[in-house]
Amino acid sequence: MKKILAIALVALCAAGFVFASGASETAQIVSTDGSTSMESVIGSLAEAYMNENPNVTVTYNPTGSGSGIAAVQEGRCDIGLSSRALHDDEVASGLTGTTLALDGIAIIVNNENPVSDLTLEQIAAMYTGEITNWSEVGGNDGQIVLIGREAGSGTRDGFESITGTEDLCQYRQELTSTGDVITTVSTNPNAIGYASLSAVSDSVKTLTVNGVAPSEETVLSGEYLVQRPFVMVTSSSEALSETAQAFFDYALSSEAAPIIAGAGAVPLN
Repeated sequence: MKKILAIALVALCAAGFVFASGASETAQIVSTDGSTSMESVIGSLAEAYMNENPNVTVTYNPTGSGSGIAAVQEGRCDIGLSSRALHDDEVASGLTGTTLALDGIAIIVNNENPVSDLTLEQIAAMYTGEITNWSEVGGNDGQIVLIGREAGSGTRDGFESITGTEDLCQYRQELTSTGDVITTVSTNPNAIGYASLSAVSDSVKTLTVNGVAPSEETVLSGEYLVQRPFVMVTSSSEALSETAQAFFDYALSSEAAPIIAGAGAVPLN
């Protein structure tokens, strides 16, 4: 319940509202903003932390990695959330990226699709238009429908960097959230997409890549090739508030590791 409340409070907190957690105490706010792929991880961490610290409210604004990074730069949140590493120019502009966990980028297809494995080269060839029919990779005769994320998405950045397809992908649809990608693929037998492993459900089929299935073990070992970091972004020049720093430290602690793993990502601690 607190998880739902924290997400709902984002707009009100941004507008300057203050919420009381008791008759004599004022709630302290930690605001996070960014990657939609990190929703499960941040939601689980926030819920656990608020249970232990009832006078703290951790809010989450699911705007995408690029927007979360910008929110830190513009002072609109305490902690930005990015599902990609910071670029050199972002670091030079005064940002610090701290890796919280690793995440596999699952390659997903419709449950009716008979294809179960693709090589990294085949995936790249599909997204650049060299392979256009599922029959070319052992599937049914059908035009491949390429689903991806919008420009600025950390998931898209990670996928295109790993597959070497930057600025070459011929998307049919570019969607603004992980959930939208999963839903779209689940309703189209010829669709292929990519999404955070932590968000994938049985509504779609997850492919193996080069014969390796995405899992905590294969992501941590590096055997699963399509993976990226989950990053907490902060200002290099302005210290976090005491409340925000306490949540930041908690997220990186050994206490938080099983919570992160339970949310489907791979903790580094």
